[in-house]
Amino acid sequence: MSNSSSITEFLLLAFADTWELQLLHFALFLVTMAGNILIIVLVVAVQHLHTPMYFFLVNLSSLETCYSSTILPRLLASFLTGDGTISAHGCITQFYFFGSFVTSECYLLAAMSYDRYLAICQPLLYASFMTWKVCIQMAAGSWLMGFLLSAVVIHLLSQLKFCGPKAIDHFFCDLIPLLELSCSETRVVMLVTFMLSLLDLVFPFLFMLASYVCIIAAILRIPSRVSRQKAFSTCSSHLTVITVFYGTLIIVYMMSRSVSLRQLNKVLSFFYTILTPLVNPLIYSLRNREVREALSKGLRKAVVCIQRS
Repeated sequence: MSNSSSITEFLLLAFADTWELQLLHFALFLVTMAGNILIIVLVVAVQHLHTPMYFFLVNLSSLETCYSSTILPRLLASFLTGDGTISAHGCITQFYFFGSFVTSECYLLAAMSYDRYLAICQPLLYASFMTWKVCIQMAAGSWLMGFLLSAVVIHLLSQLKFCGPKAIDHFFCDLIPLLELSCSETRVVMLVTFMLSLLDLVFPFLFMLASYVCIIAAILRIPSRVSRQKAFSTCSSHLTVITVFYGTLIIVYMMSRSVSLRQLNKVLSFFYTILTPLVNPLIYSLRNREVREALSKGLRKAVVCIQRS
């Protein structure tokens, strides 16, 4: 990039630099990391949670830990030092990893919806279809697709020339704010990004939508009310996560980037990049009986160990 750009660093404007906001970001970072790591440790440690559904949940928590980590540490560092500058290479690297993790999450959520479809609509075939080999392949494919598709956009982005100004009116390096600062032709980047968005956002969303249409139709055909509630409870957490994730994502990237709406855009971006990874462990722990029981059992064991020591 150094050969094609006269700007070697950008300035992230972020939010108002107040001590209260610094504490809020630091607290959210710690809680987000702790919540997702707790889910990972819990699933790994508890034997009866070693199922495909919880295997995908571990991958989801890992992804959300990763993409929060691409933003929050840098944001906290700028608050503590008062220096909001980031190198051009660092900015594009941050966007690459953030875009890769978000794209991977789209595919992973689609894989989780397929898992729920088989469990509810094809229960007799579930064990033969959803083997550990298939689970690992689907999870690995989700991670791989995220990194490969994002690499195409990053390659095109690195060819652009940035002549100034260097201030990015955002708290992290995102595609649209970067394109706004480019003095090169950006139509190719926008076109390729739109085409890839069909692959990594629209198609997984349509797949999840079709899966849940089949799931809801199958649940409604169950004669027993108790059985219907039990069947729906197995996928309600995942459906809630999809709604929150895609809802905020669509609002952020469909919203106008006009000056009057930029602060609102930053707030909503903060919601899906920071708060969504924080909320997801709560959704799965509060709405899932198996996770709640495993968590309470683990806490009781921890209390007993502390008392004995």
